[in-house]
Amino acid sequence: MTRIVLAIEYDGSHFHGWQYQINTRTVQQVVEAALSKVANQPIRVFCTGRTDSGVHALAQIIHFDTETNRDLQAWLRGGNCFLPDDVRIIWVKEAVDDFHARYSAIARFYRYIILNRPMKSALIRQQATWFYEPLEADRMHLAAQTLVGHHDFSSFRAKGCQSTTPQRRMYFIHVYRKQDKIFIDLSANAFLHHMVRNIAGVLMEIGAEKQPIEWTQTLLTLKDREQGGITASPYGLYLAGVYYPERYGIPQHPIFSNLPKDAKRYY
Repeated sequence: MTRIVLAIEYDGSHFHGWQYQINTRTVQQVVEAALSKVANQPIRVFCTGRTDSGVHALAQIIHFDTETNRDLQAWLRGGNCFLPDDVRIIWVKEAVDDFHARYSAIARFYRYIILNRPMKSALIRQQATWFYEPLEADRMHLAAQTLVGHHDFSSFRAKGCQSTTPQRRMYFIHVYRKQDKIFIDLSANAFLHHMVRNIAGVLMEIGAEKQPIEWTQTLLTLKDREQGGITASPYGLYLAGVYYPERYGIPQHPIFSNLPKDAKRYY
């Protein structure tokens, strides 16, 4: 039995999320179907984290076990041959030791993109969230720093979140503007259901000066989702990278150079 690791990217606009569902198009469904054709037998994959309907990925990490003997290029090129145009395998390698796409991860990196201009876009309407009122990126960044560190994120989790604990460690949040787009880059040991979208919704209210900068601290203290404001659209959200211990040899996004050296002890 061989364990294979892959990185995939996908446009989540026309998927009902990652996880397999009967009679519904999901990313897991099309990936497993493609790899099963290459293997000539059923393949079941495991991912770093399940993404919701409409959410994209720049580097979702998955693994699967197989008895089928194929070289890595066969998994890469054959898998892409059978995948739809909105999903692509970026690289493939054999797993090292006890690697697991989810449980071996130390940190996840998400990016949220806001198109901040008076008019909607005809080109990226499902790749970025549109916000027509002017946003102050510096104000949003300052407010976001309250969320860095270990906190109870109850005010930022979905009501239906199934996690056994609302405790998470946020490693960093960077909010910055590039022309008419605002980027929110976040990294944590793990994320609660809708956590990034709820944070983005709060920061947009602060950036539009509808709430004070201190609102993030107030929400952390309240631990009440009903006080937490809107849940931002999924279309601006990307799973952008995953950080693993070096011994697994998984390519890392450069942004992880910002992680504290002792990050792994928090997970």
